[in-house]
Amino acid sequence: MAESSYLVFPSIDPIIFSLGPLSVRWYGMMYLVGFIAAYLLAQKRLSRTEWTRDQLSDLLFWSFVGVILGGRIGYVFFYQFGMFLENPLYLFKIWAGGMSFHGGLVGVLVALMWQAKRMKATFLQLGDFVAPLVPIGLGAGRIGNFLNAELWGRTTDVPWAIIFPNAGNVPRHPSQLYEFALEGVLLFVILWLYSAKPRPVGAVSGVFLLGYGSFRFIVEYFREPDAHIGLYQMGLSQGQLLCLPMIALGIGLIVRAYTRQQQQTKQ
Repeated sequence: MAESSYLVFPSIDPIIFSLGPLSVRWYGMMYLVGFIAAYLLAQKRLSRTEWTRDQLSDLLFWSFVGVILGGRIGYVFFYQFGMFLENPLYLFKIWAGGMSFHGGLVGVLVALMWQAKRMKATFLQLGDFVAPLVPIGLGAGRIGNFLNAELWGRTTDVPWAIIFPNAGNVPRHPSQLYEFALEGVLLFVILWLYSAKPRPVGAVSGVFLLGYGSFRFIVEYFREPDAHIGLYQMGLSQGQLLCLPMIALGIGLIVRAYTRQQQQTKQ
């Protein structure tokens, strides 16, 4: 197929608009979309719990803080540790870009542990509540990656390949859109429908970890590996290695949840 027949990524300004020295960027706007969606969905699910609106607001606020702090720290330590060793202040250069889902997940888990004590709930109860709220934010973030023309896919000759700027002028998989479809849309549908009925404690959290880990592991085969890291043995990327513990933990939580339910039913 001739190069001219491939899609060429349009010129999109990463800045939506500016108010004096403040610039509103697409990626930041996508974070805001994810946070608002999570809040609205949480309000809809609140009636199933014994928590108050104030408790819900605290839970979401500290979860959002966990996403931002954990995402940045995780990105630096998982993907740019060499730059951190050269210049520890790089950790605070948020304007330079760089967020990690796996780091953000750790940040949220820490927030949930803390809030569980304050709300007199278990860690897994909070995890089951929060898990279905996450995929829309993940999907919005991938749209932000696409609009920023970053985290593009590997080279390919599929008809829907896109030539991204600063990506070697070769057609590539729009892997950001694959992640939007799987980690955002499909994972949301699965979790929302699955959590619509009562499930044993920990099962919804397990489905989230298993679902995200599996979808991300698959998409990594189409996503360009980080140039400074490349691929490890067996052709696995850094993202895939980080997904393996998620998949194992997800399966473990699901098995544990239903095993405990069966034991309680027999008693």
